[in-house]
Formats: sequence, structure tokens, C-alpha cells
Amino acid sequence: MFNIYRRFKQIVKWMVVAFFGSTILAVVAFRFLPVWFTPLMFIRLGEQIAEGKEIKLRHHWVPLREMTPYMPLAVIASEDQRFLSHHGFDFEAIEKAAKRNRQDNKRKLGASTISQQTAKNVFLWPGRTWVRKGLEAYFTTLIELMWSKERIMEVYLNSIEMGDGIYGAEAVAQWHFSLPCSQLAKGQCALIAATLPNPRKYSSAAPSPYMVKRKNKILREMKYIEKHNGMPFRKE
Repeated sequence: MFNIYRRFKQIVKWMVVAFFGSTILAVVAFRFLPVWFTPLMFIRLGEQIAEGKEIKLRHHWVPLREMTPYMPLAVIASEDQRFLSHHGFDFEAIEKAAKRNRQDNKRKLGASTISQQTAKNVFLWPGRTWVRKGLEAYFTTLIELMWSKERIMEVYLNSIEMGDGIYGAEAVAQWHFSLPCSQLAKGQCALIAATLPNPRKYSSAAPSPYMVKRKNKILREMKYIEKHNGMPFRKE
């Protein structure tokens, strides 16, 4: 009995070592390497095959310096206005969302930062379980410690789902606007950012009146951020 217990402890110990070692190594590697595929891409491909749909996977990695600076500005304005100042978690937004969700159980307000979304996109799968949320917090902490804000934004803008089978700013720019991301106008970047709460429902290629309203709100936020804080990630 003692030998079984001892062996079990050894197995658990090596599983823990393997988990931390492999995850830290992956985060270090992706500090330098492009993220060509994400778990969500494979999940969506599986869904397309299961439903007998056309296989769609449009993804083109480009460095942040080759994108228009309006693209990161737009997602900061839309998704995470304290991105450059927080350390992965916006506790003010979390408190606000929790208060709002207690008052309205039907329409849940999220508070995920760009760092959290990047951790989820690159290393995890969609879901709301406590295990998934715990792993998201773990990977968010790792990338905030090991990556620069510029690198987090670069990976985010290259991996985020931006349409049906479309991933990243370059792919959506080419597919919806027939332009490279470097040539997108300010309004086009705001329109793309406006789809991010649900890019499979809302389209930057054929925006509804609701989308136009969101785009205009994001443009006002972009103008405010640029005026008071300057343009983040401006190309030299």
C-alpha cells in the first residue's frame, strides 16, 4: 500500500513539473514565434466538417509594425481602454461587470482584457468553466510577465476571430476590404473592432445600423485616447 501511495505521489509530481515546464516553454517560444494556428481554429474546422460546410480558414500573420496604428487603437478603444496600464486584469471593469450582472441575469457583461483574450485564443479553448477560467488567469499572468504589451497586441491582432473562418486583422482586411491591414482607414478599423463581441454574428463586410452605431462610438473613443494619451504603437 505504501509503495502504491509513493508511486502515485511521484506520478503527480512529474505531472505538475511537466505541466509547468511545458506551459512556460510554450509561452517563451511564442514570445518570438508567429502563432500560425490556435485551438479555436481547429475547433471551428471540426464544426465545419461535422456540419458538412465549406472548409474556411483564412489567416495571414503580419508583424504589428506592418499594420496601420489605427488597428490597435481601435481594439483598445473597443475592448480594453486600460490595456497599457493594467497587468493583465482590469479589476475596475471586473467589479463593474459583477455589479451589472447581479442586476441583470439575462444580459451578461464581460470584463476580459486583451491580455486575457490573447491567453485564451492562443493556449485554451472557448468555455466558461472554472477550470478554463483558472487556466486563463494562469496564462494571462505568464504572458504579462514574459511578453511586452506590443507583443501581446501583435499576437492578439493576429489570432482573434474576426469573421466566419477569418482570423486576424490582415485576413479580415484582405477578405472584407480587399486591402492589406497597413492601408485600412480609421473608420474601417473601428468597424472591425465593432464586430469583436460576436464576429460570427456581426460582419464588417456588411454592417447593420447597429454596427454603424458601434463604429461611430468607437471612433469617438479612439479620438479621445489619441488626444489625451497619444497613438499607441505608432510606427516610426
